[in-house]
Amino acid sequence: MNTSIYRANLYNLASTLEEQSVPYQFVEESALFLQGVLTDPGDVSIEVQWDLIENIYGFFNSYTPSGLEKDQLIGRFHFQMNGIDVTLHCIYNKVLRADASRIQVETEGMDYWCQSLYYELSGTSKYARVVREYLQNQQKMVTEQNEFAWNQNNYEALINRYGNPDQVAEKITQNPEGRLRPFYKYMKPVKGKSIVHLMGSNGIKAVALSMLGAHVTVVDFSQENARFAAELAGAAGVTIHYTVSDALSFEGEGDFDIVLMELGVLHYFIDLKPLVETISKLLCEGGQFVLHEFHPISTKLITSKGKKHKVSGNYFDPTIDSREVAFTKYASGEAAPVTNVLQRKWTLGELVTAVAQEGLVIKVLDEEPNQKVHDIGLPKTFTLVAEKPLK
Repeated sequence: MNTSIYRANLYNLASTLEEQSVPYQFVEESALFLQGVLTDPGDVSIEVQWDLIENIYGFFNSYTPSGLEKDQLIGRFHFQMNGIDVTLHCIYNKVLRADASRIQVETEGMDYWCQSLYYELSGTSKYARVVREYLQNQQKMVTEQNEFAWNQNNYEALINRYGNPDQVAEKITQNPEGRLRPFYKYMKPVKGKSIVHLMGSNGIKAVALSMLGAHVTVVDFSQENARFAAELAGAAGVTIHYTVSDALSFEGEGDFDIVLMELGVLHYFIDLKPLVETISKLLCEGGQFVLHEFHPISTKLITSKGKKHKVSGNYFDPTIDSREVAFTKYASGEAAPVTNVLQRKWTLGELVTAVAQEGLVIKVLDEEPNQKVHDIGLPKTFTLVAEKPLK
């Protein structure tokens, strides 16, 4: 396949449909090519708005298209462009602009509408394996960039935000359970339990759990987080085990009663399947996965400012975004770099499906309200509790 000719065909097809204001999206191999998954695609496939297909047919008369084929569900026609087979089809009564998997991809200065690669992970798509492999390779690059970001001036930012480790340890000692709200009620009592806190950051939750009698391991890829956590544990007079590693590389086999993850962690994974597989592997039989996370309504959909709330996002948007690393606002000094991390924000449905498909039994999905008066009625966080079944 001559990719230059293939890309030129995509450009010409997209330009024609854009000029005629026709909603469209490239699908299957064409979509995966545009998103970098495939480097040697075959045919070109395009889905178009169903009630425009007869008009669209006329746009390509010069290519001598086949007859317009119709059945109760689909309409389609075919032609060749520069020696490459092209199929345009529609799904009757489907509003294409409302397709949750339709995204815009920019390549070589042109914006193309295409079906997200995540669509191929649902059902029994023949492209699922190659998409999983692509995501696995992309995850390595995402993790490398995020790891770099979290090792730039983070220790200083922690001091600016929380105070020095001695001060933080004193506050935790006064009320360790208070540091674990609202998810601690699903974990207690923790005395004697083995807990791993994946992406456990600065160790504050780990120290609180250790004070309550748990044996705690923290896994995080930030050396600066590890430094703060070690000083914090020392000041608090407790022991925690800190492994500097990304979560997917941490090894264990049924070693833990509880796997804990909390607040602003899921978006670092561009595929949930490897993460949930890791969690399941770490858990002992009957062990619990406890996830406390920001609600996607607040992170993906609604923008709030005082009493004003605006639907400014797309809840179903599957794109990977670049954002400033979370601690940026606490960094100080002119030399502090503005460092970005890559994030993929997930819906509740995607999360629940990934956990259930791994065979973990979901026991709790608690959607927690916002505590600000102006935000009454809006969910802010949620807690998911899943259990690894006994054999």
